[in-house]
Amino acid sequence: MLRIRNLKCYYGKIMALKGVSLHIGQGELVTLIGTNGSGKSTLLQAICGLMDHWDGEILFKGVSLRGFDPPAVVKEGISLVPEGRQIFPPLTIQDNLMLGAYTRLRRGARQAVEQDLETVSQLFPVLRERAQQLAGTLSGGEQQMLAIGRALMARPRLLVLDEPSMGLAPLVVARILETLANLRREGLTILLVEQNAQAALQIADRGYVLETGRVVLQGPAADLLADDEVKRAYLGKDYRDFDEGR
Repeated sequence: MLRIRNLKCYYGKIMALKGVSLHIGQGELVTLIGTNGSGKSTLLQAICGLMDHWDGEILFKGVSLRGFDPPAVVKEGISLVPEGRQIFPPLTIQDNLMLGAYTRLRRGARQAVEQDLETVSQLFPVLRERAQQLAGTLSGGEQQMLAIGRALMARPRLLVLDEPSMGLAPLVVARILETLANLRREGLTILLVEQNAQAALQIADRGYVLETGRVVLQGPAADLLADDEVKRAYLGKDYRDFDEGR
């Protein structure tokens, strides 16, 4: 579904991505892991039309995304859940969700959007219960659910998430990752950047490890979980302790 070849991204003269290649098949959940500054968010921004300067190739369903601005990327079928959630605090929960369906509403798909609003409300019941509450009054975890729900309102073929667990309590993180795993089982294709590498690899089909703008390791998620170097660098504890469950 998504194929990236030799992607190079720049901030001025600084090259943030140095020839990254990866692919995501339909129905897969693929995770990107790496330290801060490795290029993960830059890669997502390039996919979603938020990078002005890049070289290489980004193909989605065989169509090049070169020159696509963010609304065009959304219309093509890619939705981003951005780092930090970036909801609209002064608006109600329902208004935030409806903004996620903006491009569909412009095409007159009101009935389908109403059906999807019901689906998202079933996925995250708290959003239904507080539909007229201002989004800025929600807890961090509830705001993350809202951000995911907003992205789903675009009815994406590919859902892209940038650090959805950041700043959240472990129980909330577990709920959100469980939701993503369920969406993947229902057939949604997902690209996940996640600071909690262990949890991400446990729900993913495959993973890529980025370091200083390059893919240094890739493979099935189970293989990456078992890799000693990945354990040392990204799983937050010595690999011997990890194996022994300490």
